[in-house]
Amino acid sequence: MTPRRAGLLLFAAAATWGVSFVVVKDALSASSPLLFVSVRFALAAAVLAPFAGLGVRFTRSELAAGLLLTVLLATGFAAHAVGLQYTTPARSGFIVGLSSILAPVVAFLVLRQRPGWVVSAALVLAGFGLYFLTAPDGGGLNRGDLWTLITAVVFGGHIVAVTELSRRHDARRLVWLQVAGTAIGVAITAALLEPMRFDATLPLIGALIFTGVVATAAALVWQMRAQRHMSSSRAALILCFEPVFAALTSWLWVQERFSGEQWVGAGLILVGMVLTARAEPRAL
Repeated sequence: MTPRRAGLLLFAAAATWGVSFVVVKDALSASSPLLFVSVRFALAAAVLAPFAGLGVRFTRSELAAGLLLTVLLATGFAAHAVGLQYTTPARSGFIVGLSSILAPVVAFLVLRQRPGWVVSAALVLAGFGLYFLTAPDGGGLNRGDLWTLITAVVFGGHIVAVTELSRRHDARRLVWLQVAGTAIGVAITAALLEPMRFDATLPLIGALIFTGVVATAAALVWQMRAQRHMSSSRAALILCFEPVFAALTSWLWVQERFSGEQWVGAGLILVGMVLTARAEPRAL
């Protein structure tokens, strides 16, 4: 695969994930959030199963890695879906984007990788960005934003875990383990904690097909294939387009408008994401 094609493939994945913020927000009018996440990932697991090398038995090490990734992925997507009930897709997109800035912080705490002054500057910018994005004139930091912040923190940990564990195990099998595990784990949580609701309308079925098959199964394969042919910093820069697509889709689909103050906040978060993508961690 040429670098150009790899870049386009990863760009398509980022665009798909950005669009999915609005699709999920729409779908939650017909389904409870945890049940939606569970069905979405069950569909993705079924689609990915033929490509996951399931004919070979999983080792204890693979299962342990899959369990860790499952806990992080399931927690992140569950919090994200709950948060989208109370916040807008564009705000959610930029808050989730904080995960790339928080990943070096997690790496410092867990792996003792020094983030450097660039990441520190990115954190400061992102902090101001979050303030302006959710400032009182923009409605304030609401319940949905707080749930989405949990997603950003957990996804930051997931980025670090994937980076470390994919070096030791087959990436395809790890992807399937965490996708299937998320479907099961979130389903159990929904049964225990959520008043489940599922109105099988055509828009909801379409949203599940898009998010499960395209935005989860296909986009993860695109990402895996593309990142074999580019540096991690280039991949991180391309993935910065995800919140941009979330904001653009929200503007076109549901006419969400940012105030000038909110655009400043979104811009500061985006600059922080770009700075983090260009920074190289150093071991202590």
